[in-house]
Amino acid sequence: MKWPTLWMKSNKNDFSYGIDSTIAQILALTTTYLFSTKVGVDMMTPTIIIGAITDKHHNTGYNDPLSQISEEQMSWIGSLIYLFSPVGSVIVSFLQDRFGHRVCMMVANVTHLLSVATLMLSEGSVGLYANSALMGFNSGFVTSFSLSYCGELCDPKLRGTLTAVLNLFYYAGYLCVTMMYAVTADWRLSVLFPAILSVINAAILFKTPDSPMWLMSRGRTEEAKNTFNKLRGGASEDKCAVEFRDMINYASEINLPTAGEKQEKSSINDSLYYFIKPETLKPLQLLMIMIFFINLLAGIPYTPYLISVFDKFQVSFHPAWATTMYTAFSVAGNVLTICSINKLGKRFLALCTMATCSVCYLSIGIVGNILPSSSVTSWIKIVLFFLSTFFSSMGIMPIVWILMCELFPMKSKNVGAGVSSAIFYILSFLMTKFYLDFEVLTGFYNTFVLFGALGLIGLVYLYFQLPETENKTLNEISEHFKCKNTKADVQPGLA
Repeated sequence: MKWPTLWMKSNKNDFSYGIDSTIAQILALTTTYLFSTKVGVDMMTPTIIIGAITDKHHNTGYNDPLSQISEEQMSWIGSLIYLFSPVGSVIVSFLQDRFGHRVCMMVANVTHLLSVATLMLSEGSVGLYANSALMGFNSGFVTSFSLSYCGELCDPKLRGTLTAVLNLFYYAGYLCVTMMYAVTADWRLSVLFPAILSVINAAILFKTPDSPMWLMSRGRTEEAKNTFNKLRGGASEDKCAVEFRDMINYASEINLPTAGEKQEKSSINDSLYYFIKPETLKPLQLLMIMIFFINLLAGIPYTPYLISVFDKFQVSFHPAWATTMYTAFSVAGNVLTICSINKLGKRFLALCTMATCSVCYLSIGIVGNILPSSSVTSWIKIVLFFLSTFFSSMGIMPIVWILMCELFPMKSKNVGAGVSSAIFYILSFLMTKFYLDFEVLTGFYNTFVLFGALGLIGLVYLYFQLPETENKTLNEISEHFKCKNTKADVQPGLA
């Protein structure tokens, strides 16, 4: 099977259902978009808590309970959210196989409200540890079912764009909580408003359908067909026939029940059996390596300590506002992803943005190590940092999450997405927990040099290994990874 080189090529499939289909899919995905906003708030919460602790250290001495928290304790507050995310990812990967996405959404709604209540009652480091762990569990739980739900619900032409919107709402959560903190300087008030999202979600859930693919996997083929037709805007049966037939072929190849067949409940052993097949292991290997390099270039090690990072850049305004600007650039980058991913393709965007982020990081390290500190060099460093944030949010970060919902075959999709997101969070935990020690060992600006150099190595790997998946059906993507040679089709002159 031939795949594109750097640019996307046209595909024989034309899944054009019209505006009614797009609206139907967006409405069905509204719940996952609101969940993504809450996840963004949760993931940024340790950053503003650590920022508040830093401010207490600087301004009030050691009379306030927050000011008693040490640097070591701060590293746990910042990293525990990543450590417990894999737990949520793995648990939901098996729950959604058995109970479907809607039930998982109901559970997530309850745990989100519980996390807000826990945070409001937290006093001292122990309460903040517990809350960070619970928010981490929620983030992993929600991320996994959101990815698989989007991948199964959307038509191939819109899948990349509508899944990228998940990241837009995620970064919108970032922006809201950091802006609230910059304005109010009260971290508790800043994280209270997401409770409203859970109330709204509870109402919307009554109208949220299960994915047609999951319904088919439970032997509910007629219901799957009706849901599929609604999601395609009530298009005629003839117009839906090609994609629905491809879905049936996709199901039959992995022994899922289709029309007239009885369905036995999927077992964990069955999911694990498909998990060790090449069409699952090959994309998992690709994603593992991709996640490692992307985490470095997307600023994951720095995120809990952003206010301290901006202090070291010697910004001329309050670091809390610099953090708000950081999240605003994340939102702007993701908006551009939504507008461009269908035209440029995921491969081109991933390679270009990864190269840009690597150069920005190397430049920050060189400027910080060689040039003397001044207002000019301070602005150079912060502009380069914001540029890396913009481009990572435009390409490499949202694309790796989109690939998680595309690359795995149906039978191992939920487990594959769960394990992949678990790997993301485990690596994020290790990078954030030990970043402060690593910075002491190498020096602040040398971390940028090292991460940028590693990014260039990752760029070479992805150039040869990352295929284009935009406007491909899930069946076509699965077929690609069954091939013995899964390298991207790289030809001189087209790269």
